[in-house]
Amino acid sequence: MRSLDVDQWREEIEKMGEKSFRAMQIFEWVHKKQVESFEEMTSVSKTLREKLKEKYEWFPLKAIFVMKSQIDGTKKYVWELADGHFIESVWMKYHYGNSVCISSQVGCRMGCTFCASTLDGLGRSLTASEMLGQVYTMAKMNGERVSNVVVMGMGEPLDNYNELVHFIRLLSHEKGNHLSQRNITVSTCGIVPKIYELAEEGFQITLAISLHAPNDEKRKKLMPIGEKYSIKELLLACNYYFKKTGRRLTFEYSLIEGFNDRQEDARQLSELLKNLCCHVNLIPINPIKEGGFVESRKKDILNFQNSLEKNSINVTIRREIGRDIQASCGQLRRHVNQSPMHKERERNDAPC
Repeated sequence: MRSLDVDQWREEIEKMGEKSFRAMQIFEWVHKKQVESFEEMTSVSKTLREKLKEKYEWFPLKAIFVMKSQIDGTKKYVWELADGHFIESVWMKYHYGNSVCISSQVGCRMGCTFCASTLDGLGRSLTASEMLGQVYTMAKMNGERVSNVVVMGMGEPLDNYNELVHFIRLLSHEKGNHLSQRNITVSTCGIVPKIYELAEEGFQITLAISLHAPNDEKRKKLMPIGEKYSIKELLLACNYYFKKTGRRLTFEYSLIEGFNDRQEDARQLSELLKNLCCHVNLIPINPIKEGGFVESRKKDILNFQNSLEKNSINVTIRREIGRDIQASCGQLRRHVNQSPMHKERERNDAPC
């Protein structure tokens, strides 16, 4: 339902023998008013609503688990999809508005050693509709508009490229939700060919690169994608993206005690990024027990930040939110997947 754009709706409506202007009406009901049933489309004739009900089904996300941080009010959602898969989203309240972090896949196949999303592999990619559903449903449940969307939850967005691009076009459509593309961030581990492809889409989104190491040797230990594309290849793609879009890049850098948080690491990172229009987001790592990593000490984080600033690199330390509710990618969904209640339901649903 949500995946159809205006032209696709127009084609469907004309096949039903209806006036083409109905397409825009339906599109606005779905994306601007964000209804969840045909009955709510009061400006659409009852006859057409009946035709639509016969042909299409609504697959609303089912919130099976919601946790609210007692520290900062961040909310973490685990959703059940129509096929029984689980995904996660996060609602974050800032002084400038509401930001949501959404998933693009069920699980992930990238294998980054510090991320819980990848521990059980990739289930499947999400549709544009399922990605939109996370944004719209959280807005409805909280009774407030979403001002920023970050595709940085479970999954690798560029590994689900076509649906991601369709999602961005629908989310930012002027007759729909009309979220500014400048308020959309897409985070990638660095699938180089797709970065070049994304640069040609004409978007004004922010591209965030999960870098996490100042050299190839260390990056390969954290991120298997480093075996396929070197940092040099990745930065060439980033340069191309900036030249095509004029959009400053963000580099995500998770600080791990004794591994990538020393002054020599900061020096190497400064050297790598000195000629790029970019911003570095330092992230005190949120440890997962399977990774064996320890968060850097506060003084080392501050020293790392100071070192980058002395080398004229724009840098901030990410505010830690939702740590008491397992807000890192994939943690809560994995907890739900492994819960006795879920395992019992799997047994009950199993075929004879």
